[in-house]
Amino acid sequence: MTTFWSLWITIITLGTILGIATILYWCMKDKMGVEEGEDMGHEYDGIREINNPLPKWWSYMFWGTIIFGLVYLALFPGLGNFKGFLGWQSSNQTVRSVEESKLAIANAQKEQRLDQYARELDDAKATFGETFKTLAYDASGNALRPITEIAGDSDAIKVGQRLFIQNCAQCHGSDARGQLGYPNLTDDAWLYGGEAETIKTTIMQGRHGVMPAWIDTLGEDGVRDVTTYVLGLSGRSVNAKEAAAGQQRFVVCAACHGTDGKGNPAFGAPDLTDQTWLYGGSRRAVEATITHGRQGVMPAWKDVLGEEKVQLISAYVWSLSNEASK
Repeated sequence: MTTFWSLWITIITLGTILGIATILYWCMKDKMGVEEGEDMGHEYDGIREINNPLPKWWSYMFWGTIIFGLVYLALFPGLGNFKGFLGWQSSNQTVRSVEESKLAIANAQKEQRLDQYARELDDAKATFGETFKTLAYDASGNALRPITEIAGDSDAIKVGQRLFIQNCAQCHGSDARGQLGYPNLTDDAWLYGGEAETIKTTIMQGRHGVMPAWIDTLGEDGVRDVTTYVLGLSGRSVNAKEAAAGQQRFVVCAACHGTDGKGNPAFGAPDLTDQTWLYGGSRRAVEATITHGRQGVMPAWKDVLGEEKVQLISAYVWSLSNEASK
């Protein structure tokens, strides 16, 4: 924050508190020239004004809030760039990457600074760290349990579900059924494969799916024809002439989606013959996908959560589409 804005905030904050204190002090003084409890000579609708002071309980409470506010501003940040005498902060707001965040947290923990986020991580590790380790590792404590084995452990699945809700639900939904642009994790339509270890790899390393824009290559007529052909692959009734022309042009798509349109998990290319559409299955949506392309990004969670938590989340996600684990 610049010096100007720091001073601006400080002056307005302290000025407001001082103004309130001044008004309160003035109101507590009797300046009416009439004895306390005497009639002020004013009447309205049968109600007469009496020279009574402010209730003492109310005045004391107001003075208490003013003092509390000043003490709080002295101890904690709130006045521009002033950090407060305690040096407390909610978290390091200057970090721009996971690496910087980890370094900032480690420094705060090492120096025992009043960084609330760092302290909460310490508390969480002390409280739940052993639980994560017990559920994710085998009896020896040296090797991770297989994901399919963890999926059969009800306690582990409950923890995995909570971790999922905390970290994954923003995109995939609390029920893991996804939304437009984010895959449904409860069905069998997996872009990169639904095997247990593949799911873990996806969560650990992330994914970056790229569907190039084809408008420059195909032209408007080509996009229309390919759209018609693709819609026909999933069993819809389409214009036969356009579909035939689209099939000829589909050769540029076959490199990823295959000549039969059933996709390729190695590239994250979806199966175009089913009824699952990540970005919508209407003609307009499919045409927009072919015209402009798509950029799908699944962030890597290895450095954020660590392998133990990812192992538990992977087991939960795998269990959603595998009845044998339930």
